[in-house]
Order: sequence, then C-alpha cells, then structure tokens
Amino acid sequence: MAAEASSSDLVQVVALLAAGVVAVPIFKRMGLGSILGYLAAGVVIGPFGLRIFSESESILHVAELGVVMFLFIIGLEMQPSRLWGLRREIFGLGAMQVGVCAVLLTLVGLAGGFPIAQSFVAGAGFVLTSTAIVMQLLEERGEIATPKGQRIVSILLLEDLMIVPLLALIAFLAPGGAETSLSERLTEVGIGIAAIVGLVVAGRYLLNPLFRILADARAREVMTAAALLVVLGSALAMQLSGLSMAMGAFLAGVLLSESTFRHQLEADIEPFRGILLGLFFLAVGMSLDLGVVAHNWRLVAIYVVAYMVMKAAGIYVVARILKSGHREALERAVVMAQGGEFAFVLYSSAAAVGIIDGQANATLTAIVIISMVLTPLAIVALRYLTPRDEQSLDGVDIADGLTGSVLIIGFGRFGQIASQPLLLRGLDVSIIDNEVEMIQAAADFGFKVYYGDGTRLDILHAAGAGRARAVLICVDKPDAAVRIAQLIKAEFPLVTILARAFDRGTALQLVRAGVDYQLRETFESALVFGGSALEALGVDPEEVAEVMEDVRRRDEARFETQLAEGVRAGQRFLKGNIGTPIPTPLTQPRRAGRALNEETAVVLNKAEAKN
Repeated sequence: MAAEASSSDLVQVVALLAAGVVAVPIFKRMGLGSILGYLAAGVVIGPFGLRIFSESESILHVAELGVVMFLFIIGLEMQPSRLWGLRREIFGLGAMQVGVCAVLLTLVGLAGGFPIAQSFVAGAGFVLTSTAIVMQLLEERGEIATPKGQRIVSILLLEDLMIVPLLALIAFLAPGGAETSLSERLTEVGIGIAAIVGLVVAGRYLLNPLFRILADARAREVMTAAALLVVLGSALAMQLSGLSMAMGAFLAGVLLSESTFRHQLEADIEPFRGILLGLFFLAVGMSLDLGVVAHNWRLVAIYVVAYMVMKAAGIYVVARILKSGHREALERAVVMAQGGEFAFVLYSSAAAVGIIDGQANATLTAIVIISMVLTPLAIVALRYLTPRDEQSLDGVDIADGLTGSVLIIGFGRFGQIASQPLLLRGLDVSIIDNEVEMIQAAADFGFKVYYGDGTRLDILHAAGAGRARAVLICVDKPDAAVRIAQLIKAEFPLVTILARAFDRGTALQLVRAGVDYQLRETFESALVFGGSALEALGVDPEEVAEVMEDVRRRDEARFETQLAEGVRAGQRFLKGNIGTPIPTPLTQPRRAGRALNEETAVVLNKAEAKN
C-alpha cells in the first residue's frame, strides 16, 4: 500500500513537471508568454481535465510560496530609501486606484441585482490584482526598475496592505459581525502593527549578524537554509498576525537590500522561486472549476467582461488624473485588469462567515481565474492594436541637405569619442541619430545632431552620404550596422566606410558587406587593459609591447581564417589556459635570426639570395 501511494505521488510530480516543460515553450513560441502556458497546463492535468490531480487546493497552498519568494527577491532590489521615495505612489496612487475600482465594481454587482454586502465583497476581491502575474510580466519585459514599472509595484504593495482591513470589514459585514467589539478590532490592528515593527527591528539588528556568523562557518547549505528560513519565517509571522505572507517576505527583502549578503541570498532563493512560481500558476489553472463555468456560463461571461472592463476603466481614469500618458495608462489598465490570488482568501472568508454561499464562492473564483487567463491574451491584443508611440521632434532638426565631408551615423558613447579627432582636425562633420533624447542631451554639450534613421536609403541621401568622403557607422545595434553598410556600399560604392562592430560575428558580416575598416568595440580597450595588467605585475614595458603585438597578429590570422572558413574556424590561434600543446608555429619570431659562425652565415646568405 505504501509503495502504491509513493508511486501515485511520483506520477503526480512527473505530471506537474511534464506539463510545465511541454506547455511553456509552446506558448512562448506562440507569443502568448509562460504564464498562459502554465495556466493552460494546470487546466489540462487538473481535476476538471485529465484528473491527474483531484485536490488543487493543497497544491495551491504550497505553490503560494513561489509568490512569497518572488516578493522577497523584489524587496532585495528595493532599498529603504527607494521605497520611501515611492510613498506618494503607494499611499496616493495606490489608494486612489483601489478606492475608485472598488466603487465601480460594487456598482456592477448592484446593477446585477445582488445585495450591497455581496456586491462589495465580490468587487473588493476583484480589485486585488494578481501580484504573481503582474510581477512576472514586468520581469519578462524588463520593466520592474523603470518608472512606470515602479508605479505598478507601488499599487501592488498597497493592495497587499489592503487585505487586512478588507478581512476586518468582512467580519463586520457578516451576520452578527456588528457585535464584534471595538477593542477586538483595535487588538487585531495592534497585532498587525506589532508584527511589522518586530520584523523591522529583527531585520535591522539581527539578520546581518546572523548571516555573518553563518558565512564564517563556510557551509553553503546552511546559508541556503538560512535564506529560506528568513523568507518563510517572515511570511509566517505576517500570516499569523493577519497580514499577507507576500508582504512579510517583501519587507524582509527590503531590510536585507543593503546587506553585503544580498547577492548571495538572491542566488540561493532564485531556483526555489522559479519552480514554485510556475507551480503556483499550474495550481491556479487546476482550480478552475469547469463544471461551475459550464453551468453558469452566461453569468460568468458577463461578470468577467464587466469586471475587467470597469476595473480597466477605473485604472485608466486614475492614471490620467495623476498625469500619466495615454500609452502608459492604457498599458497599466490592461496589465492590472484581472483579479488576483488574494481574492481567493477574501471569498473563502466571506463564505465562512455566511456573506456568500459555496456556489457563489466557486463562481467568483472561476471569474477571477478566467480573468487571469485572459490577461496575457489582452496584452498581446494591445500590442497589435495600438501603434508605437511616435517620438516628439520638437526642437530637433531632421537631416536634410547635409554637406559634411564626414558623416557619423549614431552618436552614443562610441560615436562621441570617435568624433573628437575629426573635429579637432577641423573637418566638417555631419551627425545623425534616431534617439531624440540623445540628440537633445548632445545639444547641451555643444553638438549639432540631426534626427535620421541610417537604415533608410532616403535618409542617407538627405544626410549627404553620397557627397561625404567617409561615413562612420557608430550605431550599437549589430543588424542595423550591417544593414547601413550594405545600403551605402550598394548606393555609394566609392565612399569610404568605417564601421563599429558589436562583436566578432558582426565584424565578419561588415567585411563581407564591403566596409573599408571595422573595429570591434571592445577589442582595443580590452587589449590595453590586458597590457596594463602585465605592467602592474612587473613585466617590462618593451616585453608588454611585444606580447600585445603577438596578440594582434594572432587575432588577425584567426580573423582571416574565419573569413575563409567560417566563424568557428581559427581556434588554433587562441591561447587557452588548459595547456594543450600548439602543433605549429603561429607567429613570426620577435627578433631576426643571426649566424653564430662563418659557415652558418654563408648558408643564410645563399637562402636569402634564392628568396
């Protein structure tokens, strides 16, 4: 019997892993993102799909630790000073958005004929956005640290804090809830505040000494265990005090964000966070009761659409009132239009005290889960339906009729340095770039840069590429550099082209495109750096110069071999640190040979005469 139970558990573990491994790459290749892949996989293997799992709730409770660890890592990136700087967004923008959306969603329930208590509970649950989905989307798009990403993070933090007063309000709205005394409510609030203060004190005065002692013990597995202890212990403390587990983990991360052990903690937690967060989305997919959806499909469909539209409208209006641009407001409305995992807690509490019944709980939970499933699809639709923001060209001149003897395309850090010898020599230099902010910043330092995209042939004509004696391609995008070189070589074959190469592969492409000179952007600086390292180690400067010249010869020989045979050729010209013998001489002798006697001198003279 024990063996059968063990085998059954193993089948479920394998099914979980296989579902994620199969579904996520397929959905990402389709452009739908990993979240939708996990959710779909959860539906397939859950109790309402293939029935490999019969109880999704137990998995969901474990998987919520993924959200907890995710918030801990976010907290590690959020220093206290940075968090203090977001206080207006958290308590201003966040509170305003929660308040407006709660009113709008409550009105939706009232319009459907439901009592005010049920309408408020249903709407308030949907107001609490899915932290897991939104943070994962921001991470995949690399926007967590951007200003608009920080505003979304601030709203999510406020929503996490709101779970406490909402749960207290549910107790008050419950039949007989008004009998709860004021002292009991104040006690609950006091416990929550005491838990936060205790966590802050412990984080400030205990955690760093603890990790210092463990680091001295030089036991890596103990450090990992301590990292997990901090995350889970903080989450447990907040949960026991009536607050959100995610909030506790986030606070612990913030308190450790300035610690010398921050990077070690992040490295220890990251593997657990990724797996458990994926498991969380799988469990949410399993929780979707397809029977409830089928039986109440009209009600579910109406309220999914109504809640998402009204919440998105409220978010958009608040964003615009607080001076966010149309594009940012629209993106925030779509990204945060779904309900979240805290709604499950709120609805379960409401069902436990009799505000809603079990059927309503299941229906509302299905509405929230379907909104979570629809969010990645809504983001894809937004990407296709809305055009990209057009850059404002106010105060920026467009390239037209330029006559400089040298044309520089791209004026980032590379182009700025490359322009200096030319300008000091007194040459007439024309400069174009397609980044408006960079053009405006360059003007502050005395540079006249024109707006123009070098990958367009009409812009190259207008920028005077045909009249220039030389064109310098200084853009940082490899594909753009190669494209510009091909266009110029085809349209203006007599112009000298010098190009910046991002890497070795780009350099090979540029040579094949016909440029007259190319330079890998890090080659010279890295070579000088290595030479300086030799000098710092006491090597004679003349010998350093010889070694650097040897490196240049080897690199040139390898490059010529790669041009002829492909990018993977020329390995024999690299000097590795494994110590494998080199079968043939690779470089010219550093000093000319000389004869040590007359007989040898005669032989060498005859050989030279034949050559």
